[in-house]
Amino acid sequence: MTWLDAYGMRALEVTALSLMILIGIGVLWLVALYIIDRTQTTQTIRHNYPIIGRFRYFFEHMGTFFRQYFFAMDREELPFNRAERSWVYRAAKNVDSTVAFGSTRPLSGVGAVMFANCAFPTQESRAEPASHLTLGAGYARQPYTAKSIFNISGMSYGALSKAAVTALSKGAAKAGIWMNTGEGGLSPYHLAGGADLVFQIGTAKYGVRNEHGHLSDDRLRTIAGHEQVKMFEVKFSQGAKPGKGGILPAIKVNEEIAGIRGIPAGHDSISPNGHEEVNNVDDILDLVSRVREVTGKPTGMKLVVGQFEFFDDLFAAIHRRGFDKAPDFITIDSADGGTGAAPQSLMDYVGLPIIESLPVVVDKLNEYGLRERIKVVVSGKLITPAGVAWALCMGADFVLSARGFLFSLGCIQVLQCNKNTCPTGITTHNPELMKGLDPTDKAERVVHYAHNMMHEVEIIAHSVGVKEPRQFNRKHAREVTESGRSKRLDELYPDVHTRPEYRIPLTAVEEQVIDKITATVDV
Repeated sequence: MTWLDAYGMRALEVTALSLMILIGIGVLWLVALYIIDRTQTTQTIRHNYPIIGRFRYFFEHMGTFFRQYFFAMDREELPFNRAERSWVYRAAKNVDSTVAFGSTRPLSGVGAVMFANCAFPTQESRAEPASHLTLGAGYARQPYTAKSIFNISGMSYGALSKAAVTALSKGAAKAGIWMNTGEGGLSPYHLAGGADLVFQIGTAKYGVRNEHGHLSDDRLRTIAGHEQVKMFEVKFSQGAKPGKGGILPAIKVNEEIAGIRGIPAGHDSISPNGHEEVNNVDDILDLVSRVREVTGKPTGMKLVVGQFEFFDDLFAAIHRRGFDKAPDFITIDSADGGTGAAPQSLMDYVGLPIIESLPVVVDKLNEYGLRERIKVVVSGKLITPAGVAWALCMGADFVLSARGFLFSLGCIQVLQCNKNTCPTGITTHNPELMKGLDPTDKAERVVHYAHNMMHEVEIIAHSVGVKEPRQFNRKHAREVTESGRSKRLDELYPDVHTRPEYRIPLTAVEEQVIDKITATVDV
């Protein structure tokens, strides 16, 4: 026997022995699992079906992946179906987004929205880009003129990884859109790309709180000192959990995040369910006007709508106390959930979706003569051009999206945002998982998504006969009713006129202009 034969035999013996040891360890492990499962009484499935019962949890975990890739139809999945996600992916990659052979969207279901194209659509030669809109003019020392209708909704560093926040910041700057910081404070990654920022003040006041957790004017001034911070938003509630404050699990609270927020590392970051100093509508106006006065920048408020009577009280108080106390904008969030961790009872059952709340808020503003003073921002599952166009028809001035931009970064909807295990590196702080998210590359996808979104919103606008998206109104869309037939939105939600007691008296100049117009008409 040669040395090579001897070496081969020895290798086979070692391999066989190793395999026997591994099999033995495996058998012992299975026996141990069997004993554990049979003797425990907390889980019936594992007790009655030892070992095999454990696969239930594995399949349950993998079900999300299997459903979206193998079993679900284009329009079945929640919270976002495959057709919606596919449009965002294609828009973000800047590839062909056309489809063939007909729509897979049901057009006859109650609540289905369709846009009323006109006989003479706007020609490209007459089309105009969306007009700019200024917030805080006449009330904030530094008003902000927003260039884009479609912007990035609030997502904190903490809920998102540093790579994801950096990509969004770079993309937002290049696309010319604003980015909301979320309630987790201002991080270096929000500033990294040079984007216009809206600083959100949550109930815990992360980033602008003193050692006692109260709002600090000095820290407000420091934040406002950043030129990129264009506006402030006081958050009272959000779509994922109306009635409860923000939740960031301890596993995601590292030293850097804790330092930015001013809290201990390794502990759950849980915001109060309300601002300690706010107990009525006057307190709201005091807080909003205080932030605007200290920072000199437009300041608004964010909430999920529940009780409509609240707006009667709030808007009446504005008339009583003066327009300088009013928020410069109101952000309406939809009760459709969000990227953050939240109790399912709140995510599923509390608050109103924007399909119901948006028209009411716009109508209330008109009723109280505040529509010009207060701009309307809306957020909630509006990730496609049709959703954005619908919101503009209903009266929104700006539309925000969080999850749409997460899809543009590569989110695959595995529903692990509340853990530290996101496989795409977007909502995790695990360095290994973040490696695959290149901020420079993903920033380009953010740009493409924003630009393609507005391009297709403009396509819808031109089809209904207006020159640019800000000219949308309720007569341009229809909604299917219970009869199976559609009605125009202006029939379902008629225009509301300002109540006489809330009409603003005309200035002498305005009266002269009206007199001249009237005289011309009479002639």
